[in-house]
Parts: sequence; C-alpha cells; structure tokens
Amino acid sequence: MTIARGLVGHAFEDLEIGQSASLERVCTDNDLVIFAHASGNLNPRHLPGLAEKVTGQKPVAPAMWGGSLFSALLGNVLPGPGTAYLHQTLGFHERGHPGDRLTVTVTVREKLTDRRVHLACRLVRDDGTLIADGVAEVQAPATRLAAGDVSLPELALRKGGKFGRLLVACDGVPAMPTAVVAPTDANSLGGAWEAAKAALIEPILIGPAARIRAEAAEVGWDLAGIRPIDTPDEHAAPARAVALVHEGEAAAVMKGNIHSDEVLKHVTKADGGLRAGRRISHAFVLDVPGREGLLLISDAAINIAPDLTTKADIVQNAIDLARAIGLEVPRVGILSAVETVNPAIPSTLDAAALSKMADRGQIKGGIVDGPLAMDNAVDVEAAKTKGIAGLVAGHADVLIAPNLEAGTMMAKQLVFLSDADTGGLVVGARAPVMLTSRADDEQARLVSAALAVLYSHWRKTGECLVRAEVA
Repeated sequence: MTIARGLVGHAFEDLEIGQSASLERVCTDNDLVIFAHASGNLNPRHLPGLAEKVTGQKPVAPAMWGGSLFSALLGNVLPGPGTAYLHQTLGFHERGHPGDRLTVTVTVREKLTDRRVHLACRLVRDDGTLIADGVAEVQAPATRLAAGDVSLPELALRKGGKFGRLLVACDGVPAMPTAVVAPTDANSLGGAWEAAKAALIEPILIGPAARIRAEAAEVGWDLAGIRPIDTPDEHAAPARAVALVHEGEAAAVMKGNIHSDEVLKHVTKADGGLRAGRRISHAFVLDVPGREGLLLISDAAINIAPDLTTKADIVQNAIDLARAIGLEVPRVGILSAVETVNPAIPSTLDAAALSKMADRGQIKGGIVDGPLAMDNAVDVEAAKTKGIAGLVAGHADVLIAPNLEAGTMMAKQLVFLSDADTGGLVVGARAPVMLTSRADDEQARLVSAALAVLYSHWRKTGECLVRAEVA
C-alpha cells in the first residue's frame, strides 16, 4: 500500500515569494512500466528489457515522467491539496535513468490575480546535473486544505521490478571469480553468461568440457577467454569448485545442472568444505507482487529440522544478508502455526527463545520477534486484530521457517501461486554459494549473482551498496 501521510496545503494568501519545496525520488524500472501503461507511450528506449534488445542501451526515463514529478510536488506540498494546474513550460536538458536519485524543486516566483501563482521548477540528479526546468502556472486554493492519510493499492507489475536496485548497486564492483558447477544445460549456462555480461561474475566453468562447449554453441556463447575445467562427469565438479575456493582461484560458487545435495555435500563437509564457524544456511530473497519491499525466507534448502542453536545461526545469517541488500535494521519474524507460546508446539518455544536471544545481544543487527503466525507476521490488520504489538508484527522483512518443509512450501507457493520472482544464496560459508533450482530461469540466476556480490562486499567491508529508496 502506497501511503501519503497528512497532506496539508497552502492558501493563496499564505504563499510568499521565494517560498520553496522539494522532494526526492529514485527512478525505478517499475516507474517506467507504470508510465508506459498510463500514457500509452511504448517507445522501446523507455522500456526495461526491451531497450537493451532494440537500442543496445539501458532504458531512459521519458521526459514527461520527469515532468510528472512537478505535478506531484505542486499537488501534494506547494501549494498542495486543492491546487489546479493551468500552464507549464519545460525544457529538458538531460535524461534520467533507473537508479538515478532525483530532486524536484518548485519555488514561488510571482503571485497574480485570481489566485494564480507562477512557480519556478527544477529537476536535478544527485550529481548536480540539471534534467529539466521551467515555470508552472497554477491556481492556489482560496483556503488551506488538508487531507488525512491518502492510500493507493499497490500495482502488481512485471516480475523482478524490485531487483533492479540490487543490480544497479553492483555497478562498479569487480566481478567475482565464480566456480560454476556443471553448467551443462541452457538455463544454467545461460544464467552464468548473463551474470558475466552484467559484470557480476568471472565464470570458471567446471564439468564435462565437451558438453559445456556444445551447450555454449547452442546458446550462442563463444566462450572467448574461458577454458572450461574438464571433469569426467557432472558429479566430480562440486569437489573441484570447492577446491578452487580454497586455492584462492574462486570467490563464489554457482550451482548448475546438478542436484543441490551433491553441491551441498562438498560445501558443508567438515574436512575440506566451506564451513566458517557458523552453521551454513540458505535464504530466498523474493520480489512478491503487491508487497512494498523484498522478502527473505530462511531456511528452505539446507537444514531439515534445525534445533535452537542452528536456528540462531539461520537468523543471524539471514540478518546479515538482509543488511547487505539494503535493510539497515531487518525485522525478523520467527514463524510457527500460532503466535502464542505453546509447549505442545516446540517451534513456539524456539521462537520465544530466539526473540530473547536477540534482546540479549546473542543475535545482532536486526529486530527479532516470535512466535508469529504467517498472517500477523506480514499483515498489519491481522496483527491489529489479534492484538499483537511490536516493531515486527505486520512488517516482517525476514521470515524464519520452523523447518525446511515449511520454508520450501512457503517460498514455492509465493513463486508459483503469487508470481513472485526470486533469487537465493547460501550464507554463513567461507564463500557465497548461488544455489538456484535447476528449474530456475536466467533471471533467478542473475539475481542470485547480484546477491552474492552484495553479500561478499558487505562481509569484507561492512558497507551496504544498495541505496535507500526515497518515495
């Protein structure tokens, strides 16, 4: 739900020459899609995905999308509610792009008869570049008008919209040397190729070399500069990938056309694996249509029936990944069937203990609460109805499943019934592991590579590269 809090306008007589107002806005892929739907402008240079294919360049924001930001500021803030647009001149000097942080400013320049007002308009990128400027003529309201909370239902847009910010955040970060395990089908090899073209990874292809080359020819990848590491079959590839991490040749691992169990057997083994002191776990990151932010679910791939100690590591790993992708203080909901502690349901006892462990600093970096049922973890009204207060209830960014079965069913329900887009990462190991499903498409593998880049950078530097989005 998009919400504007307490809009309060200005009456004509209250306006003063030089009075100014500004707002910040980050341009997103979704903005361009929404504008195309609303305006009917289907120019390929403005459409994410199509611009790259047709023009060979990243999409640019339509000029009038930038112009619409002046309308938002005039209607919401200055003069505000009750304002009527009469005339607008605009000059466009540069173009905005998805990922740009823009500041739009209007300044009262002249007050005329019949409550008409001229306001200077400027749209500037955060590097100081002037995108557009001009003059708006509006009719200000005769009296000061106010509106309570104004809410709009979320639009369900194309999949992957929220992941655009993660991909943008990876720009300029050196590509990670990545051991790609058994990329012997179109999806896994194509995903590695897309990640390489996006400068997220430097692929080290491990598996039967003849099959890899044959598949590369099928998808149109000439493998220039890449010599596959030949193994007798796919089953020998995971061990070689883990060895490359130990040898310093690879900084990450990407699963290809092979069962997850075979990769995890070598990643998690006590002798020669990638353990780093904490229990290794997996986290899904999902873009769920209709939800404002990304959602993390853990663990749905590695730990089958985790005990309390393992769950504490799962929670900490998920918090670390959430912080790496832009959630400064993640809100973590520990799930069970009910939201009250019940000794007959062991997961409620674990949830209560995990909450107290976070209170005492044994789990750091997030706000942890539980037990919570699924409804009151993610829905504000459900939490209110059940009288559950707190910072997490209704607002959870991270959901911790009681066991692998529940986590897997929850994640796949969101993907296959709610049309969520997803990426995933094994966390808590010496190196990030991209553990995508063999059924995942290239987009899921590309997103997982971005997660690996951001998580690895955060672990090394403590710096989150994802900039906070400003509405």
